[in-house]
Amino acid sequence: MKQLAILGSTGSIGRQSLDVVRAHRSEFSVSSLTCGRNIELFREQLKEFKPALAVCAQKEDAQKLSAEFPGIRFLYGPEGILEAAVSTDAQLVVNALLGMMGIRPTYEAVLAGKDIAFANKETLVAGGSLIMDAVRKTGVNFLPVDSEHSAIFQCLQGRADNRIRRILLTASGGPFRGFTKEQMRAVTKEQALKHPRWTMGAKITIDSATMMNKGLEIIEASWLFDVPADRIDVHVHPESILHSAVEFMDGSVLGQMGNPDMRVPIAYALSWPKRLKLTEDNIMEGGCVKPLDLFSAGTLHFEKPDLEAFQCLALAYRAIETGKSMPIVLNAANEEAVAAFLSDRIRFCQIGELVEQAMDAHVPAEIRSVDDIPEVEREARASVLGAIQ
Repeated sequence: MKQLAILGSTGSIGRQSLDVVRAHRSEFSVSSLTCGRNIELFREQLKEFKPALAVCAQKEDAQKLSAEFPGIRFLYGPEGILEAAVSTDAQLVVNALLGMMGIRPTYEAVLAGKDIAFANKETLVAGGSLIMDAVRKTGVNFLPVDSEHSAIFQCLQGRADNRIRRILLTASGGPFRGFTKEQMRAVTKEQALKHPRWTMGAKITIDSATMMNKGLEIIEASWLFDVPADRIDVHVHPESILHSAVEFMDGSVLGQMGNPDMRVPIAYALSWPKRLKLTEDNIMEGGCVKPLDLFSAGTLHFEKPDLEAFQCLALAYRAIETGKSMPIVLNAANEEAVAAFLSDRIRFCQIGELVEQAMDAHVPAEIRSVDDIPEVEREARASVLGAIQ
């Protein structure tokens, strides 16, 4: 039985990870869970999965729950999350945290010899060199949860000696596929939060609408699969059936297809190298994974992304090509700009503009340790906040 530590258990990825655990209790047990603000859901998770360690964002929440669950050890804050990642009996740490707070727990867990299932893009966007160097040194398994990176990972199984010519990274195109740059200026928050294919949190939904999410995935894929960004081509694919593909040196292209359902890549990361049954009726409370019917899917479409309309995607290519600390600026500035958009302080089209301004103002520097990252992040956030004020 594999012991899991799930960081961010009340978020979308965390909840779906527990769906998989619930359906395969003979395969997994939970040693630690961490949450942010959704204490009511966290309480239910603690009742059901009974972890040895639970971590809350706030001290008051940890104290309150500790009185309700005397058999569980409670901690709080960033240090508590770090403890959950490195000190329990977990063999696999599921990083479903949002934002930059996921970097240090991942790094320390790798150094502690834990396998990682990661859905936290910032881990590799901001700390790719440090993280992958630690992975190589410790020999741990670093398993992607994002559907696109999982697809690439699946295509490479058993083919480690075959060189990659290109990665074909697919994107749904979000709610504004086909929009011009001028049309983007009239976009509303309500429109941006309506993704045509996936149900996700607000921040990642906005990132999908700007295609920054795909830009971050380019950087992530470059580090994870050791492929330069100029050999990672984004293919807009509105049906979201082909989750990504790999082209080898002989011209062969292998892809992974399936109906859009995040439980598939989550389950593969949790159970690798095995595959779990997910398509049987009643195997999961949320319903089984619907098998792909290619006759019903019909024609699949692929388009080149418009880098002028989707400025954030172009900025991501610039960030990885510049290297050093620039991807940190890209990510942190975007986080601050998206937060401003969601709180109605800026318009949708200003997200990319503010990120570009922060990048223009930054002098790239080498990142030699995890401790170098926060200062670069603060600089980027200050640039965005200063421009908004």
